[in-house]
Amino acid sequence: MKRILALGLTAVALALMQTQVMSHHAFSSEFDQNKPIRVQGKITRMEWINPHTWLHMEAVLDDGSIQEWMMEGGTPNTLLRQGLTSQILQIGSEIIVRGYQSKDPDCIPKCRGSGRDITFADGRNIFMGSTGVGAPTEDFPADDDL
Repeated sequence: MKRILALGLTAVALALMQTQVMSHHAFSSEFDQNKPIRVQGKITRMEWINPHTWLHMEAVLDDGSIQEWMMEGGTPNTLLRQGLTSQILQIGSEIIVRGYQSKDPDCIPKCRGSGRDITFADGRNIFMGSTGVGAPTEDFPADDDL
């Protein structure tokens, strides 16, 4: 009886673990690779959570109004390996993020995008995106084409 109970609990645990792995989304389910974006502004918050990091920023529009953005990045480990740390991603830092618009462009409560790369005021450019499962290739339009 103990053996049957142990096998049953093991089966349930494996089923739950598989459900978590399968719930991870592909790039194309949430973002549109045909809608590249370039957002310039200041970092307001950084979330180092799995499976993707989220960089929050405020962009000042041409009319002077502020637009809030959430940019999805790669996993925390991916960003750390690229050199993006909490010391570099300081709140208030001026940055430019190039990436792709969410398929839901309503910006409620914030605009969302998938960040591909981040450029700092000193000119450093670091890849911050995800690779694999539907993520766009290295080809990205020039800033003039956005």
